[in-house]
Amino acid sequence: MALNPELLALLACPVCRGELEPVDNESGLECPACALVFPVRDNIPIMLQEEAIRKDDWERGQRKKQSR
Repeated sequence: MALNPELLALLACPVCRGELEPVDNESGLECPACALVFPVRDNIPIMLQEEAIRKDDWERGQRKKQSR
């Protein structure tokens, strides 16, 4: 199931308020300005800064935030 285009138009990066772009068949929403990807789980964008994954980590296949 694809993300609703109207929802995507309303969403903004919680860090910089920039536009988001779907990545990897809508499994994440990328903020190009912050180089962060916000995961989409069960068709729900997780728009929490704490859940964001750095773009380079996302590209290496890390899809969940690592515990520190």
